[in-house]
Amino acid sequence: MYDSPFSCAAKPTFVEGLHCVVNTFNAPLWDILVWVLVGVGFFFTLMTGFAQFRLFGNSVKTMLGSRKAANTGEGITAFQAFVTGLASRVGVGNIAGVAIAISVGGAGAVFWMWFIALIGMASALSESSLAQLFKVKDAVTGKFRGGPAYYIEQGLGQKWLGVVFAVALIVCFGLVYESIQSNTITQALQSASGCVADGDSCHDAWATYKHFVALALVVMTAPVIFGGIGRVAKIAESIVPFMAGIYLLVAFYIIIINIGEVPGVLALIFSKAFSYEAAGGGLFGSLVSQAMMLGIKRGLYSNEAGQGSAPNAAAAASVKHPVEQGVIQMLGVFVDTLIVCSCTAFVILLAPIANDAADGVQLTQLALENHVGMWGQYFLALMILLFAYSTIIGNYAYAESNMQFLKNNPVVLNAFRVAVLVFVYFGAVAKVSVVWDMGDLTMGTMAMINLIAIALLSKYVFTLVKDYSRQLKSGIAEPVFDLNQFPELRSKVDAKIWEGGVVKSDVVKK
Repeated sequence: MYDSPFSCAAKPTFVEGLHCVVNTFNAPLWDILVWVLVGVGFFFTLMTGFAQFRLFGNSVKTMLGSRKAANTGEGITAFQAFVTGLASRVGVGNIAGVAIAISVGGAGAVFWMWFIALIGMASALSESSLAQLFKVKDAVTGKFRGGPAYYIEQGLGQKWLGVVFAVALIVCFGLVYESIQSNTITQALQSASGCVADGDSCHDAWATYKHFVALALVVMTAPVIFGGIGRVAKIAESIVPFMAGIYLLVAFYIIIINIGEVPGVLALIFSKAFSYEAAGGGLFGSLVSQAMMLGIKRGLYSNEAGQGSAPNAAAAASVKHPVEQGVIQMLGVFVDTLIVCSCTAFVILLAPIANDAADGVQLTQLALENHVGMWGQYFLALMILLFAYSTIIGNYAYAESNMQFLKNNPVVLNAFRVAVLVFVYFGAVAKVSVVWDMGDLTMGTMAMINLIAIALLSKYVFTLVKDYSRQLKSGIAEPVFDLNQFPELRSKVDAKIWEGGVVKSDVVKK
């Protein structure tokens, strides 16, 4: 039985009432969505012949080879799209998200993060291949753009549903996810200052300090999203991959020096994965354990497989076959969860610390401090600042592209930008649980729409994967999608993009 939204009105503060309303809708949504995620992932895994495993070697080869691909001027290279998608995936979710999953769902949540990533790779391949197939050319820039809103409109012929998805993505990435990023920044800075437990003398002072951090983030973000200092975003994008590499090296070092304890951690993860504690009520909720629910939630937030966000970047690539970008994006899911998230999980689980005082990213910081000393706190705080700030900018870019899908009106766009700044401020001062639960609700709404859409469009995915696999099997190193071989698709896609492979087109579709 779920609470009624009307009962939330009795909460003493606005934020508590908002949190209550969010969880009222969150619970039934996720009780169903968990099974939809798993079901759709298994569906594409089976029907594509386990493509995520069968084509894994090809995905690595294609990703590396695409670094030298010629740029047609109409789109970015497949490698650039891979890096863009990975930049969106790798960040706060891998550090704070994993910590939340473990602190609430236990060590077993890590297993379910792995599980949803492995089957989600098939969903990622499918959604990114569809984004490529149904991409269009931007009327102003002449560049490729696309994503779920576009393949829902063109593939399903349901513009209203494409609009609903676009609105859901705008709210999720443009507003709520911005709150998660700013919240994680303040949490990391608070932990680095030594104020974690409620009993600390400086803890109450942070209630005030957070407003100064929030204001600073607004001042840093405003010029970028209003189109002023674009070079700030470029600097952040160049620093973040470097910092991510250092983080992985530190994590690998910690794992190596504790290699004797790794088998025990693995045993803990697998044993706790199937220990049962119901995550929710009702028929569906009672079938899901707390570990499974948290692992899948935080796994989806981190790797975005099936969520419908990565296809927006995938569609921008100039490739010879839609599945070429699909296999590259599924590789991003593997790297994000099986490598980066696993590193964070082992850093936390190898540290003998009491985590009841820590929340979110602070748990990862305490674990790092335990392994390498106090500098680990400062290092992670700095990296979170870079990760989260660059993600704020990247999330806004995703949201703005969907605003363009709806209507590119300068007045509306500026009002939206102001709303983004309001949510950046709100997230910085709000409680961790509030912003993450809001993220779950908006993320879940996006994922539900997208998963239903790609399932309904599955016949096109199977056609694309079969054609791609056939060409590979015949010895063609770089498969080419020729629309002339599939006349049933001609009326649904930009024909001049795919006739005989990617060609330059002066035709612009809205």
